[in-house]
Parts: sequence; structure tokens; C-alpha cells
Amino acid sequence: MAEPAVRRATWADLEALPANVTGELIRGVLYAMPRPRSWHQNAGSVLGAELNGPFQRGRGGPGGWWILDEPGIALPEFDVEEISPDVAGWKRERLPHPPRDGSITIAPDWVCEILSPTTRRHDLTVKRPLYAEAGIRWMWLVDVDARTVTASRNENRRWVELGVCGDDDAMRAGPFEAHEIPLADLWVEPAPQPR
Repeated sequence: MAEPAVRRATWADLEALPANVTGELIRGVLYAMPRPRSWHQNAGSVLGAELNGPFQRGRGGPGGWWILDEPGIALPEFDVEEISPDVAGWKRERLPHPPRDGSITIAPDWVCEILSPTTRRHDLTVKRPLYAEAGIRWMWLVDVDARTVTASRNENRRWVELGVCGDDDAMRAGPFEAHEIPLADLWVEPAPQPR
């Protein structure tokens, strides 16, 4: 007996998600998850701001990059209609200007995912291998609960760990070795619980 045909998700399915849900459309599968919480967004925003000055704007660093929070990326050659890393970076020689409208269709040079209870499995089992296959050169994984950042480099479509920094460390890691990033600002202390 033949297996029933599985309907591929479409852009319309992605657009139909409620406002409190974010989604990605990868290889015909719609992945939907709750919008990130403030502690998750803080880590991505702080990291993006740390990199923006020296690498995008050239203030105290080499410049030459676009650093974008949650960019929409389409990679048709990998059957990806929409994927959105928490933070991503492109060398300007590869992406002279981000498009005004629509998704970016060039794979980033660097991606960063902020792991959370609702996205950890998706980030590690779906996105991480896809990023390697797409040839993205560097990946950072920020684990807010463990207060760590793991930096990796893609070698022959496999991730090679460069190192792990955490707590109050100052981090220098590829591709952004030219600037030291203080990690303490990435971690938001949880609010006290009412008694």
C-alpha cells in the first residue's frame, strides 16, 4: 500500500502564523515556535551591538561586514524558503547591500543561534547541519542558561569546535578575533519570584 502524500508547507502557511509565533520554512516543513523571551532577545541584541560598531560601522575595528538581527534568508539551492538565525553576518565583498525587500539569498559567513528551551532541539538538529551543508563558515551557539558561547568553524561541511567561553569571560573568536567581547552583558539575571 502506498504511503499517503505529505503536503509541503508553503509561504502562505508561514504568513498565517499568529503574531506571537515565529516560523521557518525549511525543505517543505514549517517549523513554528513561540517568539523569543526577553532574556533570549537580550543576548542576541547585546551580541549584535558588540559586533556592529567594529565590524559593520568600522568603529574601533576593521569594518567590512553586515551584522543583522533575525534576518530572513532564502537558500533555494538547499530548499530553504525562509530561515532566520538570531544574528548573522556577511562580508560586504559577498553582500554589498542587503536587499530593501524580500529575503537575503546569499548564505551568511557567520551565524549565531541563542539556544532556548523552545528552540534548542531545532537549532541543534535542523539548523546546525543545514548551516554546515550551506557552507556557512562560522557558527556561534549562545546558551543563556549555561552562560556559555561555543564558537565553531565549518571544515568540509562539518563543525569543528574552536572553544567555549562563559560567565564573565572576554571572548575573541573567528571570524571576529579583532574585537574582544565581554560576555557578562549577555546574561540577564532572572527576576525574583514572588513569595
